Amino acid sequence: MRSAITCVSNVQQKIILKVSMHCSKCRKKALKVAAVAYGVTSVALHGPEKDKLMILGEGMDAACLTEALRKKLCHASIEIVEEVKDPPKKEDPPKPKSPQIIICQPQPFEYYRVVPDPTPAPCTIM
Repeated sequence: MRSAITCVSNVQQKIILKVSMHCSKCRKKALKVAAVAYGVTSVALHGPEKDKLMILGEGMDAACLTEALRKKLCHASIEIVEEVKDPPKKEDPPKPKSPQIIICQPQPFEYYRVVPDPTPAPCTIM
């Protein structure tokens, strides 16, 4: 019986998995399996031979993801699991806002007048 331990956290993770992908069909299948996993935000092929998957997301379980890839494909192994740290944001000094100049111009109006035809045309069917 499989253990139901999952890692649920709000930490952005980066997982790199090595998957045996021989053709474009295998790559497509691996990307599809990884994309539908819980917590995944992006999936990309990685490495010079495009044989690694780089997966970004929150609260992902690398072991369950690897197991799902092994079921659909032949071989999959975990290479790297790391936390993605956001780069420190530099706060720019607030710049004074320049006043906005708004020019209002009157819109041209077009008037139409419907004039009824004083003499209707005679019926040509009869």
